[in-house]
Amino acid sequence: MRSGLLKLGALAILGVGLAISSFAAKTETFTGEVGDTMCGAKHEMGGSKADCTRDCVKQGSKYALIVGDKVYTLESKDKATLDELDKLSGLQAKVTGTADKDVIQVSSVAAAK
Repeated sequence: MRSGLLKLGALAILGVGLAISSFAAKTETFTGEVGDTMCGAKHEMGGSKADCTRDCVKQGSKYALIVGDKVYTLESKDKATLDELDKLSGLQAKVTGTADKDVIQVSSVAAAK
């Protein structure tokens, strides 16, 4: 009886592990313009797109990637990634990461070619 319960428990744990891994986020690469979540594609502050993005981020907005009509919020705590997003403000970039609806957890960013 005890052996049967142990096997059943092991199967349940294996099943949960497989279910979780099937829902794990897939790494993708997105190409678009680096902006911010407050302005999106509009850039309503004066100056260039880059200046507007940097000003908005200084005021608490998050970096965003504008892909067509879609605005993805870019999440990263990595200083090098944030520095690269700052450099690419207003420009086309390739962002690699995992997306969950409108948020991308950024693993890398580079200028689009």
